[in-house]
Amino acid sequence: MLSSIFDAVIFDWAGTLVDFGSLAPMQAFTESFARHGVPISIAEARTPMGMAKRPHIAALLAQPRIMAAWKNTHGRFPSEDDLSHLYEDFMPRNIRSAALYADPIPGAAECLKTLRDHGLKIGSTTGYTRSIMEHITPIATAHGVFTDHLVCADETPAGRPSPLMLWQNLINLNVWSAQRVIKVDDTPVGILEGLNAGAWAVGVAVSGNMFGHTPSEIAAMPAELYQTKRTAAYAALHEAGAHYVIDTIADLPDLLRRHAQQEATA
Repeated sequence: MLSSIFDAVIFDWAGTLVDFGSLAPMQAFTESFARHGVPISIAEARTPMGMAKRPHIAALLAQPRIMAAWKNTHGRFPSEDDLSHLYEDFMPRNIRSAALYADPIPGAAECLKTLRDHGLKIGSTTGYTRSIMEHITPIATAHGVFTDHLVCADETPAGRPSPLMLWQNLINLNVWSAQRVIKVDDTPVGILEGLNAGAWAVGVAVSGNMFGHTPSEIAAMPAELYQTKRTAAYAALHEAGAHYVIDTIADLPDLLRRHAQQEATA
């Protein structure tokens, strides 16, 4: 039984449990910046993924190219007021897009059931606010994807990479040994959240932000390109400190079984 070495698994949402490719925030980010006269690419929008969304926008505004483009368009560097206006524009867009991309990643429901059957508690953290998650969780739950507890980015003093959201999960789940906890996430900052909490960290490469494609796009992708992008996603998550990296959440139960077997024979 996995419960002999683990007490809980704490999941990220977009790119890990739902929204294959982590697509929902991208449309909202690119539309909001374009509306303010500074178009950004999806690749640029993805760079700070995993952070709470206001700090995410602040990180985008701090990127040299975007900062220079903002100055060229507006005659000055972006201010705190500009950040607030972007965030106010972004939020309703993200709420709309999040609901459109709330379908679970294949294998998510089966994975959660397997973990529960092994006696593990299931928590979750997210870079989304509660107001966004309220549009996602009903859809996910209808497909069998739900967690025992959820902490959102606007519910702790600091978001990722701080461990506060993860620790709040542990308090509510009545789990006190972080060394018996696994954090599963598709972003480097989410991996750091797990490490900073003292937990094991498992990266999700192909379904998440680091790969950034839908299943249909992946199916049409040349094998060489797929392998190149997959290798890069694995490398980025390992570099962030992930103890293990898998393609999607569907691979997690087998990984944990192998880990448990290694621990038993060590």
